[in-house]
Amino acid sequence: MLTGKQKSYLRSEAHHLKPLFQVGKLGVNENLVEQIDDVLEKRELIKVSILQNCEMDKKDVAEMLSEKANAHVVQIIGSIIVLYKESLENKKIQLP
Repeated sequence: MLTGKQKSYLRSEAHHLKPLFQVGKLGVNENLVEQIDDVLEKRELIKVSILQNCEMDKKDVAEMLSEKANAHVVQIIGSIIVLYKESLENKKIQLP
């Protein structure tokens, strides 16, 4: 579990990032989760955009992605979800 200070730090690190993935009408599927998991291993911190035609609630999408990819939800702002997962091989971010 991330502390408030760690989440604040990760939010500031994610500020300049562009969303790498989009969740659309089909919602969250296994292929999307696998790709997100792979990218999280390389980058540790990513943004995911939820399109307007997505039928799922953004909180449900965030919960499902974090559960299946074993990641932490740092922030949900508007239609953007920020996810963090500590990398095993490519550790770049040092949490406070």
